[in-house]
Amino acid sequence: MTRHFPGSGMLFDCGRQTLEAYAGETPALDLRTYFRGHLSAAGVFIGLSGCVERRFVIDVLGTWDGDRGTLTERFRFADGEVTERIWTLGFLDGGAFTATAPDVEGSATGRQCGNAAAMRYRLRIPRARGAITVTMDDWLYLMDDGTLINRACMAKFGIKVGELVVAFRRDDGGAADPPGGA
Repeated sequence: MTRHFPGSGMLFDCGRQTLEAYAGETPALDLRTYFRGHLSAAGVFIGLSGCVERRFVIDVLGTWDGDRGTLTERFRFADGEVTERIWTLGFLDGGAFTATAPDVEGSATGRQCGNAAAMRYRLRIPRARGAITVTMDDWLYLMDDGTLINRACMAKFGIKVGELVVAFRRDDGGAADPPGGA
């Protein structure tokens, strides 16, 4: 018999949702279309206390050649720190994709379905006393107004250590070229 304690899903993970639950939801999300060109985002890191510990904005540039793409993210934190992450993505059949970045161990794996996408990976986070590696459980949801909401749960040894919430907006108001376009 498995025991569940109230709130334990929030302590250990992002919940038990499935990507298939979003199959019929619109607008349809295609990351190759959404992350084409210039985007901006704003987000927060929420720590174990449930309080916002860091705020940041992101400038994003996405370029694509068919099913292969590069996302360059420039993070500017409220405390003045500036960092950059460059993702390389590749799409497979059925909405599946892989992604790599210099601070990601191995490859991230993900899939998109309906108005949502999910991706899981291990991220190295630099700290004053040495880097730590956390498991990231990323979920993205496309809203009717073109906003893309990203919720990412961070876990260490299977225990939730934080959460990121980010809202992306396309700088062109939401229109994008189709995958494989110029």
